[in-house]
Amino acid sequence: MSKYYSDEKNVQILIALLKAHGINNVIASPGTTNSALVASLQTDDYFNMRSAVDERSAAYMACGLANELGMPVVISCTGATASRNYLPGLTEAYYRKLPVLAITSHQGFSKVGHLMAQVIDRSSLPNDVTHLSVELPVIKDQGDVWDCEIKVNKAILQLKRDGAGTAHINIPTIYSQSYETKELPSVRVIDRIIPASDFPDLPSGRIAVAVGAHVSFPEGATTAIDRFCEVNDAVVFCDHTSSYKGKYRVLYSLAASQESCQYPENFADLLIHIGEVTGDYSMLKMASKDVWRVSEDGEIRDTFNRLKYVFQMPEAAFFENYSKGEVTPDANYLKRCKSTLEDLYAKMPEMPLSNVWLASQMAHRIPEGSTIHFGILNSLRSWNFFELPNSVVSACNVGGFGIDGNMSALLGASLAKSDKLYFGVIGDLAFFYNMNCLGNRHVGSNLRILLVNNGKGTEFRQYNHHVSHLGLGESADEFVAAGGHFGQKSPVLVKHYAEDLGFDYIKASSKEEFEQVYEQFLAPELSGKSILFEVFTDSDDESQALRLISNIEENTKGKAKGLARQVLGDSGFKKLKKVLGK
Repeated sequence: MSKYYSDEKNVQILIALLKAHGINNVIASPGTTNSALVASLQTDDYFNMRSAVDERSAAYMACGLANELGMPVVISCTGATASRNYLPGLTEAYYRKLPVLAITSHQGFSKVGHLMAQVIDRSSLPNDVTHLSVELPVIKDQGDVWDCEIKVNKAILQLKRDGAGTAHINIPTIYSQSYETKELPSVRVIDRIIPASDFPDLPSGRIAVAVGAHVSFPEGATTAIDRFCEVNDAVVFCDHTSSYKGKYRVLYSLAASQESCQYPENFADLLIHIGEVTGDYSMLKMASKDVWRVSEDGEIRDTFNRLKYVFQMPEAAFFENYSKGEVTPDANYLKRCKSTLEDLYAKMPEMPLSNVWLASQMAHRIPEGSTIHFGILNSLRSWNFFELPNSVVSACNVGGFGIDGNMSALLGASLAKSDKLYFGVIGDLAFFYNMNCLGNRHVGSNLRILLVNNGKGTEFRQYNHHVSHLGLGESADEFVAAGGHFGQKSPVLVKHYAEDLGFDYIKASSKEEFEQVYEQFLAPELSGKSILFEVFTDSDDESQALRLISNIEENTKGKAKGLARQVLGDSGFKKLKKVLGK
């Protein structure tokens, strides 16, 4: 009976990616746990197979062969003491930067410590044996497929990174005895491009840049991105942490969040990813085909599950390389995206008092030249629906993406310029979590904090949150949403605390009360004190506002414009059209 590839999916993916990356030299040592891999490799004529009984000798043989060929060499053995015999040869390869890929097979870490034969703890390695070590999963679902592909690509790319070096793949086996797979699976190949590489051609179709959290762009980088967009009819998808303020900026969250219409004509065929973690989850759906990531760290970060290339270089260098053609006469992609947004803003329904409604009323009114910090999740999401004045700098603690530290970060920023206004938008749990920072003796008169107090972690009560589908109802408040803490929306608790610490305190529990006091909060001039503005909202209203803005109803254009003016006000509607270039 003919034998083909093992039915073990992680083995198939590994072999397919070895072939896709042009690696065909293998030195195998005998064993049981690596039999699925070795028996599969030897049936494929693509591979040049050699055998070595002594694993220590195999590793040194790989050093000699890799050095002579100038190409990667794979070594394969079992995960018992055999793998330990690789260490001397891998140490040699490490210091000589020889591309040796060690693949060790084992029965799974769950069996470590249970006195099972040939199962030893190899979870740690000497620092100078391999530049990268990865553990592959046993494939149970598509998540495991993604994990396996990413890790194998990482290990293979490490072989030629920074002048070459060693890498290690640890692969578990289920001892499948079936070798009936005739065709290897289609796999996603990821490649790393450095300045000395041949750059791939830009594909045809729509091209967009997606910017996660990003430090301020130097003028030259913004110029390079704008020129790239001019030449390639591209747009730049941003959120309020992205820092890019060039003329191709598109705050697309409102459109991307729509549940009833996805606007596929605005999806990017190629998405160029720069920056770090994004707080705009809706941006993650904007890649329809390929993603290229550009970062000086050169790391494989597959945020969009479509990564094809990672460019290890400064962002400006990347965009300049692809900006050598003629300028596109019309920015059609940009016009389409802005037209989509304008249409949605025009059809925006009236919303209850909520973080979303507050953002609709205040975002365009934040004083020029200010800085604004957002709490994670509901605050950042709500304000991402509405553009800020171009001169306003915005930030959020999306690095660790935790509840803590938001106001402390805001306070720290405010110390940089005592004559500049620093705004903060934060929910009640995050506020009380970090309220001690307001007693810091360095607090000046330039803070403006908007506290949206709904009495709980309202994020976990949103209509579209995972918890809402568990059937817990109001009981979710008890432990999941942590309701009932911190005075249960006390009308005086924050007031006394803020005033005792030298803040001016204002509050609102309705839209009417908001209208009476918000101008004091947004006044562009420094007063003698910092201001804390507490707005009491209802968690159900917060959820309803999110539902409404994520499912904007169709209206006639005339009626829609009336609605937009009702929600945003005349000045807000005019500023919106200016932002959208209308």
